[in-house]
Amino acid sequence: MKNDVTSLIEESINLELNVSKIYTHFYKLFPDDAAFWWKLVVEEKNHAALIRSGKEYFEPLRKFPHDLLAPWLQILKDANSRLDSLIKKYAETPPSREEAFNIALKIEESAGELHFQKFMDKEASSTTDNIFKELNKDDKDHAMRISCYMEEHGISVQTNE
Repeated sequence: MKNDVTSLIEESINLELNVSKIYTHFYKLFPDDAAFWWKLVVEEKNHAALIRSGKEYFEPLRKFPHDLLAPWLQILKDANSRLDSLIKKYAETPPSREEAFNIALKIEESAGELHFQKFMDKEASSTTDNIFKELNKDDKDHAMRISCYMEEHGISVQTNE
């Protein structure tokens, strides 16, 4: 079981870091939206650091909040593979501004990111849960924030891609 949890944690850390890489790319591509993208970059890196700290300090005590993680390793691996592909694709062919925001919205609505958000929104069931929630209190609701930003700036949501 420990190896399964360790793998879930590592893939979750990779997911957060990959999302931050994509947002860093968008930050560089779209100067008018740079402040928005940079805030998300920092928050995604904070998510990775939070999970990494949990692995280091709470997992050895078997107190890591496992419901913070997506429950299936393959979902995380697939998500990371898709993100790696997007990172490579956008290095060669940058997306349009509209495409960038729509990709970000899809990322934040994906299984791994949604699981993180659901954990942050639920009632804490332990002291460890409270610690994680408190450390992350301002770094949440990315999908909602992206959607609101898109609406405020006249960026269309693509319904199918």
